Amino acid sequence: MNAYLASVLENVKAKHGSEPEFVQTVEEVFSSLEPVIEKHPEYEKVDLLTRMVEPERMFTFRVTWEDDQGNWHTNRGWRCQFNGAIGPYKGGLRFQKNVYEGIIKFLGFEQTFKNSLTGLPIGGAKGGSDFDPAGKSDAEVLRFCQSFMTALYRYIGPDIDIPAGDMGVGAREIGYLYGQYRRLKGVWENGVITGKGLTFGGSLIRPEATGFGAVYYLCEVLKHENDSIEGKRIAVSGYGNVAWGIMKKSAELGAKVTYMAGPDGYVHDPDGINTDEKLNFILEMRAKDPMHCKPYAEKFGCEFVEGTKHWGHKDVDILMPAAMQNDVNLEWAKKIAESGVKYYIEVANMPTTNDALEYLRGQKHMVVAPSKAVNAGGVGVSALEMSQNSERLVWTAEEVDAQLKKMMVTIHSMSAEAAKEYGLGYDLVAGANIAGFKKVAEAMMQQGQF
Repeated sequence: MNAYLASVLENVKAKHGSEPEFVQTVEEVFSSLEPVIEKHPEYEKVDLLTRMVEPERMFTFRVTWEDDQGNWHTNRGWRCQFNGAIGPYKGGLRFQKNVYEGIIKFLGFEQTFKNSLTGLPIGGAKGGSDFDPAGKSDAEVLRFCQSFMTALYRYIGPDIDIPAGDMGVGAREIGYLYGQYRRLKGVWENGVITGKGLTFGGSLIRPEATGFGAVYYLCEVLKHENDSIEGKRIAVSGYGNVAWGIMKKSAELGAKVTYMAGPDGYVHDPDGINTDEKLNFILEMRAKDPMHCKPYAEKFGCEFVEGTKHWGHKDVDILMPAAMQNDVNLEWAKKIAESGVKYYIEVANMPTTNDALEYLRGQKHMVVAPSKAVNAGGVGVSALEMSQNSERLVWTAEEVDAQLKKMMVTIHSMSAEAAKEYGLGYDLVAGANIAGFKKVAEAMMQQGQF
């Protein structure tokens, strides 16, 4: 690794050693940047990388709320406005008990380059709380969201910072958050948050957008390999909005998801999760109990394997991890490589450990695509929601879907071209890191943000 890159990375490890997720994402991005840094010595001259790994600002705040029994609870909330060089801060809110500063910073850093890849004028941010909505009543979630927004609203706005949903923050939470924002500000700034309901400024196909975009990106990879999605068997992890969108769009295009996994184990449905009945049941299942996918196997009479993951099976063509960070470690990566599968398409944020990702990238028979490119369709459609809000218009589902597809085609093309420019062949991981980085770096330099 270039000496300058190595020195900045060592400083990150020294300062943030207790935040392994953040260190991991910085290390992953930096692993691709050596040819860019050597071509642009002016970046080292002004120590651009040190500024790039430091959030522009990060807020930590107390969130107090009352449960239905009259007991009071205190959680922590965060908002990391990581980089605003190319537009207002944009990124989701995650409500999950394992959330802490390192998770928020890792997501904000990733979001900066992901948003850059969309080609839209949005900077990188992320936020959330260690509050877990699971098992809470609607009234308890409402009181928490009102308290959270009361602490946050001063620092966001349609031209400042636009949050959205992430894990634990769905349509219910977004509605409650926006309602409190409107109550506090006394203005109709529905462009301040995305993922809203259709009755108050939301966009059609937003819940499916990340999954739809991932499949469109996959189609470009297949096209590059003189292949087609028709008849392909896909294994996903997760069964939230992202995986559900993958299931829905792949079925539309003639493929089928045959494996899905959850916290309790995995389901194998060789006929594919590709009918309205099955897709609708998944929505009902996760609404009742988001921690168990076994009810799907019981409902449709297919195999369920408890307490493990499905990575490494040979009866699939494409793997799409779409659940959590670090879902695939080196042990699983070796099983994946041994299975002979050709396409490994990351969808969740950083779903692969760095050593596992490096191992898979080294397999000559495999094509590996990175999450920051593959899952950018979600934030892309959020930005399209902002555009509709600004114009006071509502686009049809077909209009949004066409824009999403165009965006994903462009992201794949940009990544492939960036890799080719630096003599890296068809390395989509390096290409995405380079393409996302270059735009942010050039904007920072041109604005004098040294």
